[in-house]
Amino acid sequence: MYSIGALSRQSGVKVPTIRYYEDRGLLPEAERTAGGQRRYNADGLSRLRFIKHARDLGFSIEAITGLLQLQEHPDTSCQSAQTIALDQLTEVRLKIAQLSALERELARITDGCNGTGTTKNCYVMTSLSDHDLCAGDH
Repeated sequence: MYSIGALSRQSGVKVPTIRYYEDRGLLPEAERTAGGQRRYNADGLSRLRFIKHARDLGFSIEAITGLLQLQEHPDTSCQSAQTIALDQLTEVRLKIAQLSALERELARITDGCNGTGTTKNCYVMTSLSDHDLCAGDH
């Protein structure tokens, strides 16, 4: 059995986040000692590591809830899990496209400034003051 502190150290998840996951129903409510301290078993640690890995990959709490529900039914088709993962992949690709557009615009703005003038005539400052000077949406 793990205390919440030991569970935190073993999983790399902070104690307040573990409590949050428990409150949201992602982790089953922990057993309590006579003194009211939470105690988690190996299944709780495994589940928390699953949640952490999914969060590290950017899955939302709602998506993780769906994945955990699927995990409780190991004999069902994995199509729903694939759909959830594909939705996340689509979101990541969209964010990459948005970040690439930001990168291009920031490169254009910074390339327009040689850093030797004053802020009064600075291309960076001028560009940030007038969105119409941007090369495109970002």
